[in-house]
Amino acid sequence: MKSRSKSKKLNIVFWMSAATVLFFVVLGIVFPKGFANGAETAYQFTTKNFGWFYLLSVLAMVIFGLYMAFSKFGKIRLGGDEEKPQFRTFTWIAMLFSCGLGISLVFYGVGEPMTHFFNPPSDGITPQSSEAARVAMGQAFFHYGLSMWAIFAVVGLAIAYFQFRKKKDGLISTSLEPLIPKNGKSQSVKNTINILAIVATVMGVATSVGMGVLQTNGGLNAVFNTPINFWVQFAIIAIMTVFFLLSSTSGLNKGIKWVSNANLALAILLMVFVFFAGPTVFIMETFTVAIGDYISNFISYSLNMTPYSGEHWVHEWTIFYWAWTIAWSPFVGAFFARISRGRTIREFIIGVMVAPALLSMMWMAVFGGTSLYMDLFKGSNIATVTNNDITLAIFTLFETLPITEILSVVTIILIFMFLITSADSAAYILSSMSENGSTNPPIGMRIVWGVLVSSIALVLLSTSGLTGLQSASLVAALPFTVIIVFMMISLVKVVSKEVAPKAEKQKVKVKEKQVKPVKVGIKKKKEDAVSI
Repeated sequence: MKSRSKSKKLNIVFWMSAATVLFFVVLGIVFPKGFANGAETAYQFTTKNFGWFYLLSVLAMVIFGLYMAFSKFGKIRLGGDEEKPQFRTFTWIAMLFSCGLGISLVFYGVGEPMTHFFNPPSDGITPQSSEAARVAMGQAFFHYGLSMWAIFAVVGLAIAYFQFRKKKDGLISTSLEPLIPKNGKSQSVKNTINILAIVATVMGVATSVGMGVLQTNGGLNAVFNTPINFWVQFAIIAIMTVFFLLSSTSGLNKGIKWVSNANLALAILLMVFVFFAGPTVFIMETFTVAIGDYISNFISYSLNMTPYSGEHWVHEWTIFYWAWTIAWSPFVGAFFARISRGRTIREFIIGVMVAPALLSMMWMAVFGGTSLYMDLFKGSNIATVTNNDITLAIFTLFETLPITEILSVVTIILIFMFLITSADSAAYILSSMSENGSTNPPIGMRIVWGVLVSSIALVLLSTSGLTGLQSASLVAALPFTVIIVFMMISLVKVVSKEVAPKAEKQKVKVKEKQVKPVKVGIKKKKEDAVSI
């Protein structure tokens, strides 16, 4: 009876979340214009009324992550006290990087700095000037620094702690159990949380897949003169789905692991080539200055709003980035948790927040810095092309470097591999969420979620393009931001109880050590008195 009841509850989560996603797919197909208008309205409403909430929440996540790493909680292991990590550090970092941010970096590595260079985010800065270039790199470093990765770290840490330390399932709702009243409605609350997590994940992954497809189409156009249209994009997603299915049947330790390692190796190879083929000294100087600007302006960037001027730059960039990342976070956090068993909280936070952030910043410095150099000192026109079509940004940069076509083809392959990794990892985690946090969800379930993610990405691309992709992430992320805030509270509540008994034991030992010398001293005095 117990297993049947459990299965029934799981079916509610799966069918409700799948039906919700399918509803949006059908709505977009049947009423494309209405779907696009609705997405735009929801986007405007969310950014206008809740932008402040996104900014404050993400700053809180950064502070929380650093506190957990460097406080007394940092030594707690995500698993047994003697448990060792499942994956080697290089493989672990590769999987973090590939799953967490691969497509985004390739898409925005040139696109974001050159967009800010062309249209500076602050008043009084001359477009395409040296000052605009510096501000552009500072903003790009901020968007790909600690804040973005802190979102993944908080969600992943909460899931990993409850799953491997407390031996429970890997569901989002489980990490909130300490805050959920135990009554007849508790299971309904947990089901609702899991459904929201799944829907947010689908929208976040669909945004990334859509961006990767757009850029792949742009690359094919630049290299092979392939037209940029929906049918080419449809073909790209179809081919991606086939490779994703092949990868997913290999399992986590083979398919995703191999593709992730290949992704990181290819990305590093591409970055190293551009580093040496481009203005190497300028890149390192750009990296140094941008790091300084990032540290100096971190708080002002984190809380940057424009209520007095009414400008919308922060809505289109910072708030969108945070919402997109939050929408990704159930999937990425769960995946990070799954591959981080055996690591301490300190190792986990540093590995998730610091290592990929530094790699992302270096990527920005290499590709964004080279692009800025070419426009500032070589008379290139990368910023203008980027402003017209951001999907062509990185391929326009390659036109200023040696072996242009080879670089473009390698980048197309890299984007495509990131697409496969994202789809594969997302389908795995979505299936796990639908199967009560199972670490080995059925392949059939992965196929269902993979097809649904591809379908919603196609609908968003066909109805409203990049704007629709951004809108989907932003709106889906709002309720999950509230959930993450409660996850932080729940985690502190539980780890505090675990550390407290250890602290009491240490106090007792210290008191015992302090008492012993006193007793020895008394004995000595008695002996001295006798001898006298």
